[in-house]
Amino acid sequence: MLRAGGVPRFVRLEPPEWRLTEEKLATAFSPKTRVVLFNNPLNPAAVVYPREDLELLARYCERFDAIAVCDEVWEHVVFDGRRHLPMLAIPSMRERCVKIGSAGKIFSLTGWKVGFVCAAPDILRVLAKAHQYITFTTPPNLQAAVAYGLGKADDYFDGMRRDFQRSRDRFVEGLTNLGFPVLPSAGSYFVNVDLAPLGLNEDDETFCRRLVAEHKVAAIPVSAFYATDAVRSVVRFCFAKRDATLDAALERLADVLRR
Repeated sequence: MLRAGGVPRFVRLEPPEWRLTEEKLATAFSPKTRVVLFNNPLNPAAVVYPREDLELLARYCERFDAIAVCDEVWEHVVFDGRRHLPMLAIPSMRERCVKIGSAGKIFSLTGWKVGFVCAAPDILRVLAKAHQYITFTTPPNLQAAVAYGLGKADDYFDGMRRDFQRSRDRFVEGLTNLGFPVLPSAGSYFVNVDLAPLGLNEDDETFCRRLVAEHKVAAIPVSAFYATDAVRSVVRFCFAKRDATLDAALERLADVLRR
């Protein structure tokens, strides 16, 4: 975007709900707005946006004649009976939306780096022209494997979600029992902890460095995902691990709050 001469305008999302609001969108949009980048389900916040948020964003895209490029790679990794609603499903967005999916997230094969794009023909023709100059090569065998995977019955995806949700619940219960203020995780491989109520007198980056150095547990400071005006009290853990790994992490984390 910057190389093309674009000027990014950021919508600052905040815990615990990370929701879109009329006020924030009104501040970000202008007559110069051309493209909106939207991630749903949202990494790192683990939010699955409800229809009302999508409809709010759609109204602004329509009002300012903007195209929404939607990163929806976590669409199948959602929990507690939720179903992902793509932005393309909002009627006014059918001709002004690009949906990006990823086999790496859907099938837990992050090394494959195979994705796919859905958009209206007029948009997709332009994307195809740009894509041929960006991608050096494509892995046809992996593409065939992804097509096979996308054709699997619903019970495959239901089972995948059930397994990840069990890991999430195991890790969240352990963190909660240790006294960590855990934020809701509706999707993705991640769960967040808000350090603010703990009064630790250290920001997220300092906390994560201490975890690695003193307790051999890795977490990500969520401030790293902000371009400006970062929230500096939230850290992200990954629960897409074996039970033994999660339990070992919890055992090491038991001493963190006893300083």
